Amino acid sequence: MSQPVNLIKLSVGTESVEGLIAWQEMRMAQMPDGLPRHVTRMWPKREAEIVAGGSIYWVIKGEIQCRQRVLRMDEVIGEDGIRRCAIVLDPELHPTQRATRRPFQGWRYLQAEDSPPDLPKGRKSEEPLPDELNRALAEIGVL
Repeated sequence: MSQPVNLIKLSVGTESVEGLIAWQEMRMAQMPDGLPRHVTRMWPKREAEIVAGGSIYWVIKGEIQCRQRVLRMDEVIGEDGIRRCAIVLDPELHPTQRATRRPFQGWRYLQAEDSPPDLPKGRKSEEPLPDELNRALAEIGVL
C-alpha cells in the first residue's frame, strides 16, 4: 500500500502554533461535532489518499511548524450557493521539525517523504537554525 498524501497550507494571520490552537478552539465551539475544519474552494482530487492517514501541515510565519491529521472531507454549501470542501481535522496538533516554505496560495499536496518529521513527544519546539542558514538552505531546495 502506498503512503498517505498530505496537504500543506499557510495559516494566514497566525503568529504561532498557540495562536492556531486558540483560533481553532474558538471555531470548534461553533461546530456540531466539535472538530476543527478548514474550508476551501477546491476539493482535493486525491481525497482517498489524504483521508487514509494524511495530515495537513501548517505553515506559520514562513515555516512548517505543526500538522493535524485529516479525518474526513465534508461538503459545505456557502451562503453564495457554491460547493466547498470542509477538511475536518483531528483537534490534536503535532509539532514538527521546522521547514521553511515560500508563500503560496491555497493548499498543495505534500508527499510523505517530503514532510518534516514530528518532534519527539513532549517537545513543543526545536532550536531554530540561524535565519541566514535557514534561508540559504531553502533557496537551494534543501528545506
